[in-house]
Amino acid sequence: MQENNHSFQRVLGRTDVLTLAFGTMIGWGWVVLSGFWTHEAGMLGSLIAFAIGATVCIFVGMTYAELTAALPLAGGEMVYVYRAMGHGMAWLIGWSICFAYVGVAAWEGIALATAIDYILPIPKVWHLWDVAGYSVYGSWSFVGIAGALVLLLLNYFGARPAAIFQVMATSFLFLVGLIFIFGGIAFGNTEYMFSTEISAKGIIAVLLMVPSMFVGFDVIPQSAEEMNLPLRHIAKVFIVSIIMAAAWYFMIIIGISISAPPEVRDAGMVPAADAMSYCYGSSVFGKIMILGGICGIMTSWNGFIVGSTRILFAMGRAKMLPPFFGRLHKKYKTPSGAIILVGGICVTAPLLGQNALVWFVNTSAFGSVLSYLLVAIAFLVLRQTEPELERPFRLKYGKWVAAVVISFCIVFLIFYIPLGGIFLRWPGEWMLIILWCMVGGVFALRSRAAYHSISKAERELLVFGEEYSRKEFLDE
Repeated sequence: MQENNHSFQRVLGRTDVLTLAFGTMIGWGWVVLSGFWTHEAGMLGSLIAFAIGATVCIFVGMTYAELTAALPLAGGEMVYVYRAMGHGMAWLIGWSICFAYVGVAAWEGIALATAIDYILPIPKVWHLWDVAGYSVYGSWSFVGIAGALVLLLLNYFGARPAAIFQVMATSFLFLVGLIFIFGGIAFGNTEYMFSTEISAKGIIAVLLMVPSMFVGFDVIPQSAEEMNLPLRHIAKVFIVSIIMAAAWYFMIIIGISISAPPEVRDAGMVPAADAMSYCYGSSVFGKIMILGGICGIMTSWNGFIVGSTRILFAMGRAKMLPPFFGRLHKKYKTPSGAIILVGGICVTAPLLGQNALVWFVNTSAFGSVLSYLLVAIAFLVLRQTEPELERPFRLKYGKWVAAVVISFCIVFLIFYIPLGGIFLRWPGEWMLIILWCMVGGVFALRSRAAYHSISKAERELLVFGEEYSRKEFLDE
Protein backbone atom coordinates (compact mmCIF):
# COMPACT_ATOMS: atom_id res chain seq x y z
CA MET A 1 0.00 0.00 0.00
CA GLN A 2 2.72 2.41 0.94
CA GLU A 3 4.57 1.74 -2.28
CA ASN A 4 1.43 2.27 -4.32
CA ASN A 5 0.74 5.60 -2.64
CA HIS A 6 4.27 6.99 -3.08
CA SER A 7 5.41 5.57 -6.40
CA PHE A 8 5.53 8.86 -8.31
CA GLN A 9 9.01 10.17 -9.07
CA ARG A 10 9.83 13.44 -7.27
CA VAL A 11 11.24 15.29 -10.27
CA LEU A 12 9.54 18.72 -10.08
CA GLY A 13 11.60 21.54 -8.57
CA ARG A 14 10.42 25.01 -7.61
CA THR A 15 10.84 26.42 -11.13
CA ASP A 16 8.94 23.49 -12.62
CA VAL A 17 6.01 23.93 -10.25
CA LEU A 18 5.90 27.72 -10.72
CA THR A 19 5.87 27.47 -14.50
CA LEU A 20 3.32 24.66 -14.32
CA ALA A 21 0.90 26.84 -12.33
CA PHE A 22 1.67 30.13 -14.13
CA GLY A 23 1.59 28.58 -17.59
CA THR A 24 -1.70 26.84 -16.81
CA MET A 25 -3.32 30.14 -15.77
CA ILE A 26 -2.04 32.04 -18.82
CA GLY A 27 -3.84 30.51 -21.75
CA TRP A 28 -5.33 32.08 -24.88
CA GLY A 29 -8.02 34.26 -23.33
CA TRP A 30 -5.83 37.34 -22.81
CA VAL A 31 -5.10 37.52 -26.57
CA VAL A 32 -8.76 37.76 -27.58
CA LEU A 33 -10.34 39.36 -24.48
CA SER A 34 -7.93 42.16 -23.53
CA GLY A 35 -9.61 44.51 -26.00
CA PHE A 36 -13.00 43.79 -24.41
CA TRP A 37 -11.60 44.57 -20.95
CA THR A 38 -10.28 47.99 -21.92
CA HIS A 39 -13.44 48.73 -23.94
CA GLU A 40 -15.73 47.98 -21.01
CA ALA A 41 -13.74 49.41 -18.11
CA GLY A 42 -10.80 51.31 -19.53
CA MET A 43 -7.25 50.65 -18.45
CA LEU A 44 -7.68 51.73 -14.83
CA GLY A 45 -11.01 49.95 -14.42
CA SER A 46 -9.55 46.73 -15.85
CA LEU A 47 -6.59 46.96 -13.51
CA ILE A 48 -8.94 47.47 -10.56
CA ALA A 49 -11.04 44.44 -11.59
CA PHE A 50 -7.97 42.22 -11.92
CA ALA A 51 -6.53 43.48 -8.62
CA ILE A 52 -9.79 42.52 -6.86
CA GLY A 53 -9.96 39.17 -8.63
CA ALA A 54 -6.31 38.38 -7.92
CA THR A 55 -6.82 39.17 -4.23
CA VAL A 56 -9.75 36.75 -4.02
CA CYS A 57 -7.78 34.10 -5.91
CA ILE A 58 -4.92 34.53 -3.45
CA PHE A 59 -7.43 33.86 -0.66
CA VAL A 60 -8.52 30.68 -2.48
CA GLY A 61 -4.88 29.74 -3.03
CA MET A 62 -4.03 30.18 0.65
CA THR A 63 -6.75 27.73 1.72
CA TYR A 64 -5.32 25.29 -0.83
CA ALA A 65 -1.79 25.98 0.45
CA GLU A 66 -2.58 25.00 4.05
CA LEU A 67 -4.36 21.83 2.98
CA THR A 68 -1.73 20.84 0.40
CA ALA A 69 1.13 21.26 2.89
CA ALA A 70 -0.80 19.22 5.46
CA LEU A 71 -1.87 16.49 3.01
CA PRO A 72 0.61 16.55 0.09
CA LEU A 73 -1.06 13.85 -1.97
CA ALA A 74 -2.14 13.54 -5.58
CA GLY A 75 -5.85 14.15 -5.86
CA GLY A 76 -5.80 17.50 -4.07
CA GLU A 77 -9.42 18.51 -3.66
CA MET A 78 -10.66 14.94 -3.49
CA VAL A 79 -8.25 14.17 -0.64
CA TYR A 80 -9.21 17.24 1.42
CA VAL A 81 -12.94 16.75 1.00
CA TYR A 82 -12.70 13.03 1.80
CA ARG A 83 -10.92 13.94 5.02
CA ALA A 84 -13.61 16.45 5.97
CA MET A 85 -16.84 15.10 4.48
CA GLY A 86 -16.41 11.48 3.50
CA HIS A 87 -16.57 9.33 0.40
CA GLY A 88 -19.67 10.70 -1.35
CA MET A 89 -18.64 14.36 -1.39
CA ALA A 90 -15.05 13.38 -2.23
CA TRP A 91 -16.23 11.48 -5.30
CA LEU A 92 -18.38 14.46 -6.32
CA ILE A 93 -15.59 17.02 -6.08
CA GLY A 94 -13.06 14.69 -7.69
CA TRP A 95 -15.28 14.12 -10.71
CA SER A 96 -16.23 17.84 -10.83
CA ILE A 97 -12.67 19.19 -10.82
CA CYS A 98 -11.68 16.54 -13.33
CA PHE A 99 -14.52 17.78 -15.55
CA ALA A 100 -13.22 21.34 -15.20
CA TYR A 101 -9.67 20.32 -16.14
CA VAL A 102 -10.70 18.04 -18.99
CA GLY A 103 -13.07 20.70 -20.33
CA VAL A 104 -10.31 23.29 -20.58
CA ALA A 105 -7.86 20.73 -21.99
CA ALA A 106 -10.45 19.74 -24.60
CA TRP A 107 -11.03 23.26 -25.93
CA GLU A 108 -7.32 24.04 -26.20
CA GLY A 109 -7.17 22.04 -29.44
CA ILE A 110 -9.95 24.21 -30.86
CA ALA A 111 -8.13 27.36 -29.69
CA LEU A 112 -4.87 26.13 -31.24
CA ALA A 113 -6.49 25.69 -34.65
CA THR A 114 -8.07 29.15 -34.36
CA ALA A 115 -4.70 30.75 -33.48
CA ILE A 116 -2.76 29.06 -36.26
CA ASP A 117 -5.49 30.01 -38.71
CA TYR A 118 -4.74 33.68 -37.88
CA ILE A 119 -1.06 33.31 -38.85
CA LEU A 120 -1.44 30.87 -41.71
CA PRO A 121 -5.01 30.41 -42.94
CA ILE A 122 -5.97 26.74 -42.84
CA PRO A 123 -7.65 25.59 -46.09
CA LYS A 124 -11.20 24.46 -45.40
CA VAL A 125 -11.18 21.04 -47.02
CA TRP A 126 -12.58 17.59 -46.15
CA HIS A 127 -15.94 18.73 -44.85
CA LEU A 128 -17.02 16.31 -42.14
CA TRP A 129 -20.30 17.57 -40.66
CA ASP A 130 -22.05 20.56 -39.11
CA VAL A 131 -22.27 21.07 -35.33
CA ALA A 132 -24.54 23.82 -33.94
CA GLY A 133 -24.44 25.67 -37.25
CA TYR A 134 -20.66 25.43 -37.65
CA SER A 135 -19.11 23.42 -40.48
CA VAL A 136 -16.35 21.12 -39.28
CA TYR A 137 -13.51 20.48 -41.71
CA GLY A 138 -10.94 17.72 -41.44
CA SER A 139 -8.07 20.09 -42.27
CA TRP A 140 -9.00 22.43 -39.39
CA SER A 141 -9.62 19.60 -36.93
CA PHE A 142 -6.31 17.95 -37.81
CA VAL A 143 -4.35 20.86 -36.29
CA GLY A 144 -6.03 20.44 -32.90
CA ILE A 145 -5.70 16.66 -33.05
CA ALA A 146 -1.96 16.93 -33.82
CA GLY A 147 -1.42 19.28 -30.84
CA ALA A 148 -3.29 16.87 -28.57
CA LEU A 149 -1.15 13.95 -29.68
CA VAL A 150 2.08 15.87 -29.03
CA LEU A 151 1.09 16.71 -25.45
CA LEU A 152 -0.33 13.24 -24.89
CA LEU A 153 3.06 11.72 -25.74
CA LEU A 154 4.96 14.28 -23.64
CA ASN A 155 2.92 13.41 -20.58
CA TYR A 156 2.92 9.67 -21.23
CA PHE A 157 6.71 9.40 -21.21
CA GLY A 158 7.21 11.09 -17.86
CA ALA A 159 6.60 14.21 -15.81
CA ARG A 160 10.08 15.54 -16.55
CA PRO A 161 9.64 15.99 -20.35
CA ALA A 162 6.31 17.75 -19.72
CA ALA A 163 7.99 20.02 -17.15
CA ILE A 164 10.86 20.92 -19.51
CA PHE A 165 8.36 21.76 -22.24
CA GLN A 166 6.40 23.92 -19.79
CA VAL A 167 9.49 25.93 -18.80
CA MET A 168 10.53 26.53 -22.42
CA ALA A 169 7.08 27.56 -23.67
CA THR A 170 6.44 29.79 -20.65
CA SER A 171 9.80 31.55 -21.18
CA PHE A 172 8.92 32.39 -24.80
CA LEU A 173 5.45 33.54 -23.74
CA PHE A 174 6.97 35.90 -21.16
CA LEU A 175 9.42 37.26 -23.77
CA VAL A 176 6.54 38.12 -26.11
CA GLY A 177 4.80 39.97 -23.28
CA LEU A 178 7.93 42.04 -22.66
CA ILE A 179 8.20 42.89 -26.37
CA PHE A 180 4.55 43.96 -26.32
CA ILE A 181 4.83 46.36 -23.39
CA PHE A 182 8.20 47.68 -24.63
CA GLY A 183 6.59 48.55 -27.96
CA GLY A 184 3.77 50.35 -26.19
CA ILE A 185 6.21 52.41 -24.12
CA ALA A 186 8.53 53.16 -27.04
CA PHE A 187 6.04 53.70 -29.88
CA GLY A 188 2.62 54.05 -28.25
CA ASN A 189 0.76 57.08 -26.99
CA THR A 190 -0.27 57.72 -23.37
CA GLU A 191 -3.44 59.43 -24.63
CA TYR A 192 -4.79 56.01 -25.62
CA MET A 193 -4.63 54.88 -21.98
CA PHE A 194 -7.43 57.13 -20.78
CA SER A 195 -9.67 57.05 -23.86
CA THR A 196 -12.35 54.99 -22.09
CA GLU A 197 -14.21 56.23 -19.03
CA ILE A 198 -14.21 54.13 -15.87
CA SER A 199 -17.64 52.84 -14.83
CA ALA A 200 -18.78 50.54 -12.08
CA LYS A 201 -20.72 48.51 -14.64
CA GLY A 202 -17.60 48.05 -16.76
CA ILE A 203 -15.49 47.00 -13.78
CA ILE A 204 -18.11 44.40 -12.80
CA ALA A 205 -18.25 43.10 -16.38
CA VAL A 206 -14.49 42.53 -16.35
CA LEU A 207 -14.49 41.21 -12.78
CA LEU A 208 -16.92 38.43 -13.72
CA MET A 209 -14.37 37.16 -16.23
CA VAL A 210 -11.36 37.34 -13.91
CA PRO A 211 -11.80 33.98 -12.10
CA SER A 212 -11.66 32.08 -15.39
CA MET A 213 -8.37 33.86 -16.16
CA PHE A 214 -6.81 32.51 -12.96
CA VAL A 215 -8.04 28.92 -13.16
CA GLY A 216 -4.99 26.67 -13.11
CA PHE A 217 -3.09 27.42 -9.90
CA ASP A 218 -4.98 24.49 -8.39
CA VAL A 219 -2.98 22.01 -10.48
CA ILE A 220 -0.24 22.42 -7.83
CA PRO A 221 -1.85 20.03 -5.30
CA GLN A 222 -2.42 17.47 -8.04
CA SER A 223 1.35 17.18 -8.54
CA ALA A 224 2.19 17.27 -4.81
CA GLU A 225 3.66 13.76 -4.84
CA GLU A 226 5.98 14.73 -7.69
CA MET A 227 7.38 17.88 -6.05
CA ASN A 228 10.91 17.94 -4.78
CA LEU A 229 10.68 20.88 -2.35
CA PRO A 230 9.94 21.38 1.37
CA LEU A 231 6.26 21.33 2.35
CA ARG A 232 6.45 24.75 3.99
CA HIS A 233 7.45 26.23 0.61
CA ILE A 234 4.27 25.05 -1.12
CA ALA A 235 2.34 28.07 0.19
CA LYS A 236 4.90 30.43 -1.33
CA VAL A 237 4.60 28.68 -4.69
CA PHE A 238 0.81 29.08 -4.63
CA ILE A 239 0.93 32.79 -3.83
CA VAL A 240 3.87 33.64 -6.09
CA SER A 241 2.25 31.88 -9.07
CA ILE A 242 -0.98 33.87 -8.63
CA ILE A 243 0.96 37.14 -8.24
CA MET A 244 2.94 36.28 -11.39
CA ALA A 245 -0.30 35.71 -13.31
CA ALA A 246 -1.75 38.97 -11.99
CA ALA A 247 1.42 40.83 -13.05
CA TRP A 248 1.11 39.28 -16.50
CA TYR A 249 -2.48 40.45 -16.92
CA PHE A 250 -1.56 43.93 -15.63
CA MET A 251 1.24 44.06 -18.21
CA ILE A 252 -1.08 43.02 -21.04
CA ILE A 253 -3.77 45.55 -20.04
CA ILE A 254 -1.25 48.38 -19.87
CA GLY A 255 0.40 47.20 -23.09
CA ILE A 256 -2.80 47.11 -25.14
CA SER A 257 -4.01 50.39 -23.63
CA ILE A 258 -0.89 52.32 -24.62
CA SER A 259 -0.18 50.59 -27.94
CA ALA A 260 -3.25 51.46 -30.00
CA PRO A 261 -6.37 53.68 -29.97
CA PRO A 262 -9.78 52.18 -29.11
CA GLU A 263 -10.87 51.91 -32.74
CA VAL A 264 -7.96 49.51 -33.39
CA ARG A 265 -8.42 47.53 -30.18
CA ASP A 266 -12.15 47.11 -30.78
CA ALA A 267 -12.11 46.34 -34.50
CA GLY A 268 -10.40 42.97 -34.82
CA MET A 269 -11.02 39.42 -33.67
CA VAL A 270 -7.63 39.26 -31.92
CA PRO A 271 -7.19 42.66 -30.20
CA ALA A 272 -3.77 42.06 -28.62
CA ALA A 273 -2.26 41.03 -31.95
CA ASP A 274 -3.91 43.93 -33.78
CA ALA A 275 -2.61 46.40 -31.18
CA MET A 276 0.92 45.03 -31.43
CA SER A 277 0.84 45.25 -35.24
CA TYR A 278 -0.39 48.85 -35.04
CA CYS A 279 2.22 49.82 -32.46
CA TYR A 280 5.21 48.44 -34.38
CA GLY A 281 3.73 49.31 -37.79
CA SER A 282 4.05 45.75 -39.09
CA SER A 283 1.77 42.73 -39.23
CA VAL A 284 4.80 40.57 -38.43
CA PHE A 285 4.60 41.67 -34.80
CA GLY A 286 0.95 40.71 -34.67
CA LYS A 287 1.95 37.22 -35.71
CA ILE A 288 4.64 37.20 -33.03
CA MET A 289 1.91 37.99 -30.50
CA ILE A 290 -0.11 35.06 -31.84
CA LEU A 291 2.94 32.81 -31.41
CA GLY A 292 3.04 33.92 -27.77
CA GLY A 293 -0.64 33.11 -27.51
CA ILE A 294 0.01 29.66 -28.98
CA CYS A 295 2.62 29.10 -26.26
CA GLY A 296 -0.05 30.13 -23.74
CA ILE A 297 -2.41 27.57 -25.25
CA MET A 298 0.18 24.83 -25.03
CA THR A 299 1.27 25.61 -21.44
CA SER A 300 -2.33 25.78 -20.27
CA TRP A 301 -3.15 22.58 -22.15
CA ASN A 302 -0.16 20.79 -20.66
CA GLY A 303 -1.02 21.93 -17.13
CA PHE A 304 -4.62 20.79 -17.31
CA ILE A 305 -3.58 17.42 -18.69
CA VAL A 306 -1.31 17.04 -15.66
CA GLY A 307 -4.11 18.11 -13.30
CA SER A 308 -6.85 15.94 -14.80
CA THR A 309 -4.74 12.80 -15.06
CA ARG A 310 -3.53 13.07 -11.45
CA ILE A 311 -7.04 13.46 -10.05
CA LEU A 312 -8.20 10.47 -12.13
CA PHE A 313 -5.25 8.45 -10.87
CA ALA A 314 -5.93 9.43 -7.25
CA MET A 315 -9.58 8.37 -7.60
CA GLY A 316 -8.54 5.13 -9.26
CA ARG A 317 -5.98 4.46 -6.51
CA ALA A 318 -8.69 5.05 -3.91
CA LYS A 319 -10.90 2.52 -5.77
CA MET A 320 -13.46 5.21 -6.59
CA LEU A 321 -12.88 4.48 -10.28
CA PRO A 322 -12.02 1.24 -12.14
CA PRO A 323 -8.51 -0.27 -11.70
CA PHE A 324 -7.48 1.03 -15.15
CA PHE A 325 -7.07 4.54 -13.70
CA GLY A 326 -5.21 3.63 -10.52
CA ARG A 327 -2.04 2.25 -12.09
CA LEU A 328 1.23 3.93 -12.94
CA HIS A 329 3.31 2.97 -15.95
CA LYS A 330 6.03 0.59 -14.74
CA LYS A 331 8.83 2.40 -16.57
CA TYR A 332 7.74 6.05 -16.82
CA LYS A 333 5.81 6.28 -13.52
CA THR A 334 2.97 8.20 -15.19
CA PRO A 335 -0.78 7.54 -14.80
CA SER A 336 -0.98 5.96 -18.24
CA GLY A 337 -4.64 4.90 -18.04
CA ALA A 338 -5.78 8.41 -17.11
CA ILE A 339 -3.57 9.93 -19.81
CA ILE A 340 -5.16 7.68 -22.43
CA LEU A 341 -8.69 8.78 -21.40
CA VAL A 342 -7.87 12.51 -21.25
CA GLY A 343 -5.83 12.28 -24.44
CA GLY A 344 -8.70 10.57 -26.20
CA ILE A 345 -11.08 13.38 -25.23
CA CYS A 346 -8.57 16.04 -26.37
CA VAL A 347 -8.09 14.26 -29.69
CA THR A 348 -11.85 14.03 -30.25
CA ALA A 349 -12.83 17.57 -29.17
CA PRO A 350 -11.69 19.42 -32.36
CA LEU A 351 -14.18 17.31 -34.30
CA LEU A 352 -16.98 19.21 -32.52
CA GLY A 353 -16.10 22.49 -34.24
CA GLN A 354 -15.35 26.02 -33.07
CA ASN A 355 -18.68 26.57 -31.31
CA ALA A 356 -17.77 23.86 -28.80
CA LEU A 357 -15.07 26.19 -27.41
CA VAL A 358 -17.72 28.25 -25.58
CA TRP A 359 -19.41 25.10 -24.26
CA PHE A 360 -16.19 23.79 -22.73
CA VAL A 361 -15.19 27.16 -21.24
CA ASN A 362 -18.51 27.80 -19.48
CA THR A 363 -18.96 24.29 -18.10
CA SER A 364 -15.34 24.16 -16.92
CA ALA A 365 -15.72 27.42 -15.01
CA PHE A 366 -18.80 25.98 -13.28
CA GLY A 367 -16.86 22.89 -12.18
CA SER A 368 -13.96 24.98 -10.88
CA VAL A 369 -16.09 27.32 -8.76
CA LEU A 370 -17.98 24.36 -7.26
CA SER A 371 -14.65 22.76 -6.33
CA TYR A 372 -13.33 25.95 -4.71
CA LEU A 373 -16.49 26.14 -2.62
CA LEU A 374 -16.15 22.57 -1.34
CA VAL A 375 -12.44 23.00 -0.58
CA ALA A 376 -13.14 26.13 1.50
CA ILE A 377 -15.84 24.24 3.41
CA ALA A 378 -13.43 21.32 3.94
CA PHE A 379 -10.85 23.81 5.21
CA LEU A 380 -13.26 25.05 7.88
CA VAL A 381 -14.39 21.54 8.84
CA LEU A 382 -10.81 20.29 9.29
CA ARG A 383 -9.88 23.33 11.36
CA GLN A 384 -12.71 22.28 13.69
CA THR A 385 -12.41 18.48 13.65
CA GLU A 386 -8.63 18.06 13.36
CA PRO A 387 -6.94 21.00 15.10
CA GLU A 388 -4.02 18.68 15.89
CA LEU A 389 -3.33 17.90 12.20
CA GLU A 390 0.24 18.91 11.41
CA ARG A 391 0.14 21.99 9.20
CA PRO A 392 3.60 23.04 7.92
CA PHE A 393 1.87 26.19 6.70
CA ARG A 394 -0.95 27.56 8.87
CA LEU A 395 -3.01 30.41 7.46
CA LYS A 396 -3.55 33.36 9.77
CA TYR A 397 -7.19 34.40 10.07
CA GLY A 398 -7.97 31.21 8.16
CA LYS A 399 -11.64 31.08 9.12
CA TRP A 400 -12.24 34.60 7.82
CA VAL A 401 -10.35 33.90 4.61
CA ALA A 402 -12.39 30.73 4.02
CA ALA A 403 -15.61 32.65 4.69
CA VAL A 404 -14.67 35.18 1.99
CA VAL A 405 -13.95 32.37 -0.46
CA ILE A 406 -17.27 30.66 0.30
CA SER A 407 -19.20 33.90 -0.19
CA PHE A 408 -17.37 34.58 -3.44
CA CYS A 409 -18.08 31.10 -4.81
CA ILE A 410 -21.79 31.22 -3.90
CA VAL A 411 -22.18 34.54 -5.73
CA PHE A 412 -20.54 33.14 -8.84
CA LEU A 413 -22.54 29.90 -8.75
CA ILE A 414 -25.71 31.99 -8.73
CA PHE A 415 -24.68 33.42 -12.09
CA TYR A 416 -24.86 29.92 -13.59
CA ILE A 417 -28.58 29.55 -12.90
CA PRO A 418 -31.24 31.39 -14.97
CA LEU A 419 -31.81 33.89 -12.14
CA GLY A 420 -28.18 35.02 -12.43
CA GLY A 421 -28.39 35.85 -16.12
CA ILE A 422 -25.19 34.00 -17.20
CA PHE A 423 -26.65 30.53 -16.95
CA LEU A 424 -25.47 27.41 -18.76
CA ARG A 425 -27.42 26.87 -21.95
CA TRP A 426 -29.18 23.94 -23.53
CA PRO A 427 -28.36 21.78 -25.39
CA GLY A 428 -24.58 22.17 -25.81
CA GLU A 429 -23.42 23.02 -22.29
CA TRP A 430 -25.92 20.96 -20.32
CA MET A 431 -25.40 18.01 -22.65
CA LEU A 432 -21.69 18.03 -21.78
CA ILE A 433 -22.52 18.03 -18.06
CA ILE A 434 -25.09 15.26 -18.43
CA LEU A 435 -22.71 13.18 -20.54
CA TRP A 436 -19.92 13.59 -17.96
CA CYS A 437 -22.30 12.57 -15.16
CA MET A 438 -23.34 9.49 -17.13
CA VAL A 439 -19.73 8.49 -17.76
CA GLY A 440 -19.00 8.99 -14.05
CA GLY A 441 -21.99 6.84 -13.13
CA VAL A 442 -20.79 4.03 -15.40
CA PHE A 443 -17.28 4.22 -13.92
CA ALA A 444 -18.68 4.21 -10.38
CA LEU A 445 -20.73 1.08 -11.12
CA ARG A 446 -17.73 -0.61 -12.76
CA SER A 447 -15.62 0.26 -9.74
CA ARG A 448 -18.17 -1.19 -7.34
CA ALA A 449 -18.37 -4.38 -9.41
CA ALA A 450 -14.58 -4.69 -9.50
CA TYR A 451 -13.92 -4.08 -5.81
CA HIS A 452 -17.22 -5.00 -4.07
CA SER A 453 -17.18 -3.71 -0.49
CA ILE A 454 -14.25 -1.67 0.85
CA SER A 455 -13.75 -1.09 4.56
CA LYS A 456 -13.10 2.37 6.00
CA ALA A 457 -9.62 1.28 7.06
CA GLU A 458 -8.72 0.11 3.56
CA ARG A 459 -10.08 3.28 1.94
CA GLU A 460 -8.19 5.38 4.49
CA LEU A 461 -4.92 3.76 3.47
CA LEU A 462 -5.72 4.02 -0.22
CA VAL A 463 -6.45 7.74 -0.01
CA PHE A 464 -3.83 8.87 2.49
CA GLY A 465 -1.19 6.15 2.75
CA GLU A 466 0.22 5.10 6.09
CA GLU A 467 1.89 8.44 6.79
CA TYR A 468 -1.24 10.58 6.66
CA SER A 469 -3.98 8.10 7.63
CA ARG A 470 -5.99 8.71 10.78
CA LYS A 471 -5.14 6.05 13.34
CA GLU A 472 -8.69 5.81 14.70
CA PHE A 473 -9.92 4.72 11.24
CA LEU A 474 -7.20 2.10 10.87
CA ASP A 475 -8.18 0.55 14.20
CA GLU A 476 -11.80 -0.01 13.16
